[in-house]
Amino acid sequence: MANSRATKSGLALESQNKISNKYESESAEKCLIWMKEILEDNGVEGPSCTSGDQKNLYEQLKNGILLGRLANVLVPGAVNTKKLAAPSGLAFKQMELIGQFSDACDKFGVPQTERFQTVDLFEQVNLNQVVICLSSAARKAQGKGMKGFGPKESEANVRNFSEEQLKAGQGVIGLQMGSNKGASQAGQNFGKARHIVD
Repeated sequence: MANSRATKSGLALESQNKISNKYESESAEKCLIWMKEILEDNGVEGPSCTSGDQKNLYEQLKNGILLGRLANVLVPGAVNTKKLAAPSGLAFKQMELIGQFSDACDKFGVPQTERFQTVDLFEQVNLNQVVICLSSAARKAQGKGMKGFGPKESEANVRNFSEEQLKAGQGVIGLQMGSNKGASQAGQNFGKARHIVD
């Protein structure tokens, strides 16, 4: 379906090439392998090929079936299982599944800045953003006790101070503000002294 748009030229082509150059096949391969493992661990068929090239990623994910299955693993009940039974040839049905995956990512905790728009995948506008979203979902899954990859996300470390402790801190001069001990400006000269001749 990506051929329904006019061929890009000029600044649009430069911009598209810049976006395409950010794509990393190693990251895409990690994402597809993770999808295969987590789906098959939950008794669902995963991607048939885990090669990280752009064409394979697009072919595996474009109809939204694998993304819908992944959404149901991450957020149970996110996508109606009847829609995942057989791939639809209708573009709007495929785009609907991709959109439902994005909604499930939102519920799962993937930040808005790391999610992708449906058109990024469906029309191959920004496949790098799709990889970023899948990597973020894998990190979140790892933090929630599921199979995932990537660095461990930090956890909140909330501290509660009493009023007494807060008031005690107001009388202390922080080191970032400098110190009022030890140095004075007495005897400091800047520049050349002025000579007055009688």
